[in-house]
Amino acid sequence: MNKPFLIPTKKNTRTLIRQKLQSKRKTLTANFQKKAAQALLFTLKNDTSIKEAKHIALYLANNGELDLQPFIQWCWQQNKQLYLPVVHPFAKGHLLFLSYLPNSTMVINRYNIKEPKLDVRAIIPVQQLDIILTPLVAFDSTGARIGMGGGYYDRTLAKWYEHYLQGKSHQGKKDFQNKQFPLSPIGIAHDCQQITKVPHEAWDIPLPKIITPTRVIKVNTLK
Repeated sequence: MNKPFLIPTKKNTRTLIRQKLQSKRKTLTANFQKKAAQALLFTLKNDTSIKEAKHIALYLANNGELDLQPFIQWCWQQNKQLYLPVVHPFAKGHLLFLSYLPNSTMVINRYNIKEPKLDVRAIIPVQQLDIILTPLVAFDSTGARIGMGGGYYDRTLAKWYEHYLQGKSHQGKKDFQNKQFPLSPIGIAHDCQQITKVPHEAWDIPLPKIITPTRVIKVNTLK
């Protein structure tokens, strides 16, 4: 199991951490990635929240990210409804989630990532999703994450996090399900992407669960 690397000086900013882990991720061999994807599939399909979910948003692997293709194929076999993020054409920094089927028409977005061709009939509101599997570049044991730097998932999860904090404050809830916003965000990453501590920014949204090829990391409380 990979041990988290230490952050020895203040010079290790979020940008430097992002660069370091992106470089590390790119060194993973195709065979390693294939085995990691199969290990991830085994964990995901045995996860209770995944088993119960009907509407799952996920991503297409890019730039060394952990591949979800085996899981995608399994979901289609289980008749689960899948959705992919699409960069919002008008609201800067925001995502839409569109239905993803084996025959979906795909286009290349500004980040050179495949996404479904925009069709308003295929959009699902975030609050109607059961699960969002979020990519990330770095994470720590508290559920803090560093993404690609655009803040897309922080904005996507902001309303969910607001409902979570309200539930925690007013009802003393310790779980991560909320009747008003029953979404369960789960981070997906290679083991080597864990660090000792993610430098926190005010707008960062932590994750209640992160799954790697070897572990399921659950965060007991989010702050």
